[in-house]
Amino acid sequence: MIKILLVSLLLLLNLNADYKEGKEIFEQKCSTCHGQFISINTLKENFFEKNNELLNLKSPTVNMLAYAIMDSPKKIGDENDAEMQEIEIENYLKSYLENPDRFNSICDEHILQYYDTKESMKLSDDEYNNLAIFFMEYKNNLKNTEVKNTNISSTINEAEILKKAKEENKQIIVYATAKSCYFCKKMDREVLGLPDIKKQIDKNFIYIKNDMDESTLPFGLQKVYKKITPTFFIVSKEGKYIKQYPGSWTKSDFQEILKENLK
Repeated sequence: MIKILLVSLLLLLNLNADYKEGKEIFEQKCSTCHGQFISINTLKENFFEKNNELLNLKSPTVNMLAYAIMDSPKKIGDENDAEMQEIEIENYLKSYLENPDRFNSICDEHILQYYDTKESMKLSDDEYNNLAIFFMEYKNNLKNTEVKNTNISSTINEAEILKKAKEENKQIIVYATAKSCYFCKKMDREVLGLPDIKKQIDKNFIYIKNDMDESTLPFGLQKVYKKITPTFFIVSKEGKYIKQYPGSWTKSDFQEILKENLK
């Protein structure tokens, strides 16, 4: 009995190690194109109500990939035979990544029209295997992460921010971002990092950048947050929520957001 328990424990430890390695592979080699988690309700709104104009996604997010592989009508393998399913997922990833073919995609056909054509890439056999395990275990690990994240609190000194906002008579912009968010990096590079945009923000707003992996949102914004990064919140100088703008924006669109929120 003890021997069986030890074997089970070793298998579990190996699986967790493979998941972590697969996660690192995804973050290092895939996340520049495939964004982080976005809630299913927001994705439905984006694709089926807003024609992708809300998020402007050019490729599926990590949870969309995991869903397509494990739970969609085109899912790969039989979940009742985990060992064989792992092999089938590994083979599919190798086949598709090395020879991308839209006709061989397991993504929803309605959504495919919005995606860019993927370039070929090659991984090692171990990387394909670990990536397969990452997708197989993604859902369970996501639940564990969500439980842990409930203990994260805001690290922003709200009193100091409100004091400054009142003294300067400015509204507050809270920028919800994340290190693994492709579209946040794109916004930082192409919009927020531009000198004229920085000047507009500094002149008219108190600006706060909030990393969602490390801190919850201040001013009670967590209650209205739609789990999308990037998201820009407008808050009054009294600390009251006014409006939010989820998704990535072009320079001209972001300038319009700034203009319509001038006091």
